[in-house]
Amino acid sequence: MTARPFVRLNMAMTADGKIATSTRSVHTFGSPRDARHLYELRAASDAILCGARTVEETNATLGNGGESFRRLRLRQGRAEHPVRVIVSGSGSFSPEARIWSHRFSPIHIWMGPTATTARREALQSRADVVWSSPTDPIDLAAGLAQLARDHGIRDVIVEGGGQLNDALLRARLVDELHLTLCPRIFGGRTAPTISDGTGIEHLTEAPGFTLKYLRRHGDELFLVYSRGT
Repeated sequence: MTARPFVRLNMAMTADGKIATSTRSVHTFGSPRDARHLYELRAASDAILCGARTVEETNATLGNGGESFRRLRLRQGRAEHPVRVIVSGSGSFSPEARIWSHRFSPIHIWMGPTATTARREALQSRADVVWSSPTDPIDLAAGLAQLARDHGIRDVIVEGGGQLNDALLRARLVDELHLTLCPRIFGGRTAPTISDGTGIEHLTEAPGFTLKYLRRHGDELFLVYSRGT
C-alpha cells in the first residue's frame, strides 16, 4: 500500500476558467459526454473527495452513475459504489443535505480542530467515519494517508470546489488533472474558478503539469495533465 492514494482532480470549466456563475446558480454546463467522463473517472476510483459547500449547493449524492458503471467497478475489483469523503473544516456541513438520505456507500467527514463539540457530535451521529485533522487548515496529506492506511483506498477522484482544489494543488497532492474546456463564458470576478482560495504569490511556487492527452468532442476539449515538477 502506498503512503497515500493516487489523486485525480476532475473539473469542467468555461473558456474563462469558471466552474459556476457569479451567483453559483449554474454548476452543470458540460455536455452528456462530459457527464459520462465524470462517471468513468468515478468508476476508476475507490473514493470521491469533495468540499462540503459543493455537495450542498449541487445537491450531490456522489453515486456510481448507474448500472453500467456499477458493473465496470465490479470488473475492476472495486466496491459497487465509491466511498464518499466530504471536507468540512468547521464541521458546518448541513444535516439536511441530500446525500444523507442516500446510504449506498460509506460517508466520511473530514473536519478541523476548530469544529465545535456540538457540530462534531451531530456529524458523528450521521457519518460512517469522522476524521479530525490535527491542524487548521485541514492536513489533506494526512487525510489521504489515513484513507490508504485505514480504509484501503487506492485511488481518489476530487470534484471541487475551488478552495479544496487550491489547497490540494498548493500541497502538490494532485497526480493527474482532468479538465473539460466548455465553449461558454461566465465572467464575473466573484464567479468561482477551478482553484480559488489562498493561491500562490510567485511563479516558482506554481505546481507544474505535463499534457498527456487532448481530444475534441463536439465543441468541448478534454484535457489530461500529469503532475510535473
